[in-house]
Amino acid sequence: MSLDIGAYPRPQLRREGWVSLDGQWQFALDPEAHWTSPGQVAWSATIRVPFAPETPASGIGNTSFYRACWYHRSFAAPALQAGERLLLHFGAVDYEATAWINNAPVAHHTGGYTPIVADITDYLAPGAEQTVVVRAFDDPTDLGQPRGKQDWLLEPHAIWYPRTTGIWQTVWLERVPAAWLATLSWTTSVERWEIALAARVAGEARDDRRLRVRLTIGEQVLADDTYQIAEDGEVERRIVLRDPGIDDARRALLWSPAAPRLLQAYVALLDARGGVVDAVRSYTALRSVRVEGDRLLLNERPVTLRFALDQGYWPTSGLTAPDDASLRRDVLLARAMGFNGVRKHQKLEDPRYLYWADALGLLVWEEMPSVYRFTQQAALRVTREWTEALARDAGHPCIVAWVAFNESWGVPDLPTSAAQRHLVDALYHLTSALDGSRPVIGNDGWEHASTDLLTIHDYASDPDALARRYGDYSVLPETLARVRPAGRVLVLADHPYRGQPVLLSEFGGIGYAEDSTRTWGYTRARSAQELATAYASLLATVRDLAPLSGFCYTQFTDTYQEANGLLYMDRTPKFPLEEIARATRGAMGDREARVEREWEALVGPSGELGW
Repeated sequence: MSLDIGAYPRPQLRREGWVSLDGQWQFALDPEAHWTSPGQVAWSATIRVPFAPETPASGIGNTSFYRACWYHRSFAAPALQAGERLLLHFGAVDYEATAWINNAPVAHHTGGYTPIVADITDYLAPGAEQTVVVRAFDDPTDLGQPRGKQDWLLEPHAIWYPRTTGIWQTVWLERVPAAWLATLSWTTSVERWEIALAARVAGEARDDRRLRVRLTIGEQVLADDTYQIAEDGEVERRIVLRDPGIDDARRALLWSPAAPRLLQAYVALLDARGGVVDAVRSYTALRSVRVEGDRLLLNERPVTLRFALDQGYWPTSGLTAPDDASLRRDVLLARAMGFNGVRKHQKLEDPRYLYWADALGLLVWEEMPSVYRFTQQAALRVTREWTEALARDAGHPCIVAWVAFNESWGVPDLPTSAAQRHLVDALYHLTSALDGSRPVIGNDGWEHASTDLLTIHDYASDPDALARRYGDYSVLPETLARVRPAGRVLVLADHPYRGQPVLLSEFGGIGYAEDSTRTWGYTRARSAQELATAYASLLATVRDLAPLSGFCYTQFTDTYQEANGLLYMDRTPKFPLEEIARATRGAMGDREARVEREWEALVGPSGELGW
């Protein structure tokens, strides 16, 4: 058991009394999905949870096609006090999961990237070991389920990678009181200098409960308030902070990549006499992000995004990080390479990664993993899982944009299909309705329908070609009308450009590998030095493109056969981190350079990374 924030599976709602169930489980493949109940399963192997069976780290390493797999383990239930409940959590199971406790079904969930929780108290066997069984159904060829970069062919090809089946994020038990704080969500406004909290209480219903919220930064208490809880167990309140006034004083409270200040929160559910029924630790940050004209504002000041495309795979463990330290290191690596953010591509990342991005100061775009076929069922699947993702992650200050679709994947006929345009528009508006505090991108890359940011994927290898297309405001209208990356129009006819910020959200993709015979890239470098030279030249051009509000270079690391990373897949740099950082940032202003040096002195990325 641990309360280290980096290891706790749900960093923004932490309480005493949890136990990890990661480790060795019994395992069985069910290739044709014939078994439907635990008693039918012939257990034939062991697997290391939470690594997917396709990965070497799991101990299975089976990359063939199979439609279902099964998990089993025994555990000792923690002693429960009168009225307490025991919850079973799964961070993510791909794709359709059913769980049994002592042969009784307790949970069923569809969606491979979002969490599952079940109250298992009433199914525990008194005075005995408990058993948990999980069935994961995941049709490897179903193009109508959100799958991200998971290949539908047997062998990974082009830009698609090995599949992920079953449990791939942590499994854990949590002891809670009879009434407990089930959800917390934070929204902040720098303009109004306030923090909004939405909380929900589950379990025993009472009308005499109150909620205490205490916010601190260091030793300073910012708020300590108590609120009445509605009859339905929900509370929504706005906490107005005292505005320090002058910018220097305000910056002491604001979150940014240069100064990722987190506000610590203690939230307690109180009974009628003021006694603590449940208590959790959380955090938030005072920061805002919005669009004004053709610029993106962070804390009401223009910000230029310097992003890397990050797909979040590891050599032996696939979508699952080897450990929490690996997630932290990835954030430090992005910072050490001069980036102020990452575009998490086709993956809903582990909440622990988002915590490290919050704590260490890295901006994140969150993107919904794509389906690859447009059907009514696919539209419903995407919508359901995307709303679950928004609910899980909206409180993270690091997230500065939501991306509903990428490159028309799953909506391949946007210019001619009104139904597909309606889906993109609908998810744009639904996302904006559920969280109006961030920009929303309907379809990243091209064929833009409803969107707050005009994001372009352009892999032109000649820096001069990019300069001609995006180097001056006067040429931008013609570029948007005539340039067709990958043969696609940039803006749909019924959604004309209306002056939004323009970003080059994929470019580069310079491939380099010592063995180039089995790798792929958009263009190729013949040596590490040639890669360094090409990257510096390309970034020197892109940084100076005046109409752009930022860029996202492809990509952070090599990913299986795709060798266009600045790092190899094991996170070793292809050329020195310092050179990458200089090319990424360019000649920064004195203040930004000083802030970066102060941050590096505080965190020490070179020492931390061991290079």
